[in-house]
Amino acid sequence: MLDNHQRNIATFIHLSTFSRFIIPLGNFIGPIILWVTNKEKSEFIDTHGKQAINFQISILLYAIIVGTLTIPFFIFKIFNGLDFIDFNGFHDFHINIGEPSPLLYIGGTLGAFAIIGFILELVFIVIASLKARDGEIYHYPLTINFLK
Repeated sequence: MLDNHQRNIATFIHLSTFSRFIIPLGNFIGPIILWVTNKEKSEFIDTHGKQAINFQISILLYAIIVGTLTIPFFIFKIFNGLDFIDFNGFHDFHINIGEPSPLLYIGGTLGAFAIIGFILELVFIVIASLKARDGEIYHYPLTINFLK
């Protein structure tokens, strides 16, 4: 039988991922500390801790993949499209905006996917914390199970 304390700890494990907005790598540090110190108390806390940490690792992996795919498009655009900036000293500086490159569209689309992914990540964290508060197990979508 789950008590309020176990549900609160599981909820805070999920909500502690928001600490990344204050502390660098807080989305890993917070859940790991809460999970490691409380995982022996119940299977419920152990499951939620593993889910939160697996989700954060998966999100990091997906961000690295999208970033790795996006960066070359912008680099090719910069080196290919240097002619749109005319810099002849500080007194004669012009930016000529012509037709954007297809590489810029591809990179922008990947950037839009990253923004949508960030919003979905926030939504999934809130849903997981609400499920933990209600005493239910939640499995994040598209999560790779690194911790089993």
